[in-house]
Amino acid sequence: MDNLVKIYKKLLRETDTSFFRYLYDEIDWSNRIVGIRGPRGVGKTTLMLQHIKKDLNPADVLYVNADDLYFGNHRLIDLAEKLTQRGVRYLFIDEIHKYKDWSKELKLMYDYYSELKVVFSGSSVLDLNKGASDLSRRVVFYHLYGLSFREYLRLFQGITMPVFSLDEIVGGAPEEIELKTPLLYFDDYLKRGYYPFAKDSSFDEKLRQIINLTLENDIPVFADMSASMGRKFKSLLSIIAKSVPFKPNMSKLAELIGAGRNQMPDYLRYIEDAGMIAQLTDGTGGIRSLGKVEKVYLDNPNLVHALADGEINVGNLRETFFLNQMRVRNWVVSSSISDFQIGQRTFEIGGRSKGKKQIENAAEGYVVKDDVEYSSGNVLPLWWFGLNY
Repeated sequence: MDNLVKIYKKLLRETDTSFFRYLYDEIDWSNRIVGIRGPRGVGKTTLMLQHIKKDLNPADVLYVNADDLYFGNHRLIDLAEKLTQRGVRYLFIDEIHKYKDWSKELKLMYDYYSELKVVFSGSSVLDLNKGASDLSRRVVFYHLYGLSFREYLRLFQGITMPVFSLDEIVGGAPEEIELKTPLLYFDDYLKRGYYPFAKDSSFDEKLRQIINLTLENDIPVFADMSASMGRKFKSLLSIIAKSVPFKPNMSKLAELIGAGRNQMPDYLRYIEDAGMIAQLTDGTGGIRSLGKVEKVYLDNPNLVHALADGEINVGNLRETFFLNQMRVRNWVVSSSISDFQIGQRTFEIGGRSKGKKQIENAAEGYVVKDDVEYSSGNVLPLWWFGLNY
């Protein structure tokens, strides 16, 4: 346990508190158990360590990684007992999905040690979604997405921009903010701005590692399938990256990866839960994730650049960005006449020459253009939609 404390103190010293993610102030840290889920590499560890450093007395806290060798022969529930005996009030557990039966032991911590507050994170959203049922109403979950374009500007370029709601964006509010060369920044964001670790010179290699670990380890382990299936998933993502917005044909997809047609909806859901794709439904179910899947996108533009092997479909890239940024605050579904529907608003995504034909019959329609800096009536710049969180 002494080594756990040593590692915790080292990590805390190295934690930077000059920039906080959008989710930081939205979490109710007073809950007895808080769960933070999200794909690999989006900043969950930093978020937890920042809260300890900024808002808590570090002496009242222990941060651990559930993948630590210590847990090879020690249980989390026993650690919780030791901490309460020593007067420690907070336990932060990173990568909790690496610990077997984590949800059952968290339930016991909640029932037995009311004086101990627990915050945990997991990169395998698959396992966290499965374990959430064991915890019932005991845990409050939050989902951390990657950097918005607004956050990228702050973290990488030192440019502070306000958050704009969708109402403010379509109303032209970002026009009041001066930002020189936004398209230059925007192009860089699409290539390497979604993940906080893009500051590292080894960004490309780290992103490849995340892709491989997610597809060849996280999903196969969760679904009890071979690692070779994960490599087939990677081929599938490469096809999606190069395509005009991808409309899934389950029979063809099943043939492509050597699976049964009836298995494909589950496989796509696994890949989506793991943060690799986003499925756009027609919204007929009335609830998020229900309804017929109309298109499949990669989760974010950085993945498109990483998996398309230089054969990027620019229309796909633009739509991927719009869906990726808008889904955080809005329920986005497919449009029967255009690209996307959010409430009563219809959005057609395109380049500088995109016309208005697709939105002529829309109750409230907008053309969202790449390669433009300013708005003109119901024609809005694509980069504005990265200022939503």
